[in-house]
Amino acid sequence: MDRDRPIGVFDSGVGGLSILRALRAELPREDFVYFSDAGHAPYGEKGEEFVSGRSLAIAVDLLEQHRIKGLVIACNTATAAAVHLVRAKHTDLPVVGVEPALKPAVALTKTGHVAVLATRGTLSSAKFKALRDSLEDQAEFQLVPCDGLAAAIENDDQPLVRELCRRYTREACCFGTAPGEIDTLVLGCTHYPFAAGVFRELLGPDVQLVETGQPVARQTRRLLEEMGLLNPSGQGTVRFQTTGDAEALKTAASRWLSL
Repeated sequence: MDRDRPIGVFDSGVGGLSILRALRAELPREDFVYFSDAGHAPYGEKGEEFVSGRSLAIAVDLLEQHRIKGLVIACNTATAAAVHLVRAKHTDLPVVGVEPALKPAVALTKTGHVAVLATRGTLSSAKFKALRDSLEDQAEFQLVPCDGLAAAIENDDQPLVRELCRRYTREACCFGTAPGEIDTLVLGCTHYPFAAGVFRELLGPDVQLVETGQPVARQTRRLLEEMGLLNPSGQGTVRFQTTGDAEALKTAASRWLSL
């Protein structure tokens, strides 16, 4: 496989731009193709069979249209539903998924209480249950499904984003650094880092916010390095493809990636 091929990154919408931001920082010489499936979003409130089907179709599209050398599934819901299926179908393609950062949160918490905000699809998945069960003796997790929050961020509806962030952090209750309080918040959807400022304003400076971009970027580098696929001479370009509003994706990329 050629080292100068791009890396594919896909999400149900613009949330995966938070992962792409971390990938570009970690791999500045790599070229990327970002696929937003906004025409079929939000994934988090749809069935696993639907999300699996879309994930497999997008992987084929990125391989056929862009000859990608690696794939990052920059969506927690799609990872939970389909990363194993994509890997089984494309055995020679390095595939990296994302998952809510429970392990880093466990390492950070001082009170032993962690809140996880994510989509309903992520929190109800077998993959997430296995992850949580593996850590159940290391922290107490408060899980909050955040219906509508990814869509509000996708649509840049700031009043609604603020309202939903307030609602769901209140549901988690109670944040702080005293014994028994939640001192660590996992942003368990790739859209949610784009509301980090709102969460910080609501929760104050002492609650730690944890997201997944940097660990995913480091894992992508490691896999490409192992396979001899790192590009030493790429230009760091990004191409965009979407099933939704191309102008909306361009605006989001300009706002969050400075492109």
